[in-house]
Amino acid sequence: MFTLLEDAAGFASRCDRLGLILTRLGVMVVLLWIGGLKICKYEADGIVPFVANSPVMSFFYAHPSPEYKTHMNPEGALVPENRIWHEENGTYRFSYGLGAVIVLYGLLLGLHPWKPGLAAIGGFLVMIMSLVTLSFLITTPECWVPPLGDVDHGFPYLSGRGRLVIKDAIMLGASIVLMSESARAWLAKRKSLTSTSAS
Repeated sequence: MFTLLEDAAGFASRCDRLGLILTRLGVMVVLLWIGGLKICKYEADGIVPFVANSPVMSFFYAHPSPEYKTHMNPEGALVPENRIWHEENGTYRFSYGLGAVIVLYGLLLGLHPWKPGLAAIGGFLVMIMSLVTLSFLITTPECWVPPLGDVDHGFPYLSGRGRLVIKDAIMLGASIVLMSESARAWLAKRKSLTSTSAS
């Protein structure tokens, strides 16, 4: 029995390389997919409460908090008047730019085998992005269940938006691991080049 457990533990102890590869691929898929969706109006509408309430991003909108609340579009719904308001607000323009930045981060991470230095920068930028996203738990009221009659509302009861945001705690840890791996590879590459040129 103990031999079986030791064999299983031995196998598990050798999975770190696979784990790093899957973490990098997973983070890249999330960034490229979510970043790419930022060109869709429903996705741009969905991030409005986060941006409008953020002290570091609200200036991107012509009409930040609380005006957006009367112009929110449920996912899958088409309300032409709301779409016009969002056009004037800069909602879609901001979302296109944000999407391009997120896709760039994903591509930077993918450069690890060839340009680990750039991949390390990508990991650092994803770390900063994750910290900004987690700050929405403090700045965005929609992250918490509203007081609509149920006793379970406010902190610690995360709403759908709040549950989406808290997952960036995983992205934060993953970005640091990936940044570290790429920085280590970059340093090893430089050391190898230095020793080659010295000899």
